[in-house]
Amino acid sequence: MDRRAVKAAWERVAETYAERRDPTGSDAALLDDLLAELPSDPVVLDVGCGDGARTLANLPPGSVGLDLSRRGLSLARERVPEARLLQGEMTTMPLAADAVDAVTAYHAVFHVPRADHPAVYAEFARVLRPDGRLLMTLPSGRFETVRRGWMGGEMFFSAPGRETTLDQLRAAGFTDLRTATADDPLGSSTEFVFATLPADPECAT
Repeated sequence: MDRRAVKAAWERVAETYAERRDPTGSDAALLDDLLAELPSDPVVLDVGCGDGARTLANLPPGSVGLDLSRRGLSLARERVPEARLLQGEMTTMPLAADAVDAVTAYHAVFHVPRADHPAVYAEFARVLRPDGRLLMTLPSGRFETVRRGWMGGEMFFSAPGRETTLDQLRAAGFTDLRTATADDPLGSSTEFVFATLPADPECAT
């Protein structure tokens, strides 16, 4: 599936996904750990925010939600009216450099072809302020496939594997990587990774 097909797929399944996923879970608690490391009144970007119920709604008021799907953003506008919402791709995000204190990306990056993942992590680093934080889903395996019948439609999934993902984050400049396991929106156990973009680039080497 190319990018236009993935976008069209999300437009079709956005409502079903919002209805089927649990808006609570232990992955939401990881956000408390993230926020505890940020300055007061932080600006947080939620990449792949979807309807906003699972992640964006648990971030500070005025947080930014980015999603490819116009329908997903429409749902987010209803659920999290105080959020700032943007439509766009995570490989070329419509934000200025050094715009946010933290980036969250829950179950999002693996909808981008794995060859483009380094570009995604470079974008995360670009929009983060010095000493910014990242919290994202860490894929457990290596795959690139289209799942037919997913949420009543079809969806593209792609990842290069756990260790390669960690290496790509380090290559993008992230340090202090640590992982945690939590429940995902559909009831499975998922690993997440916390990372820091150091204020001093020398710290990344």
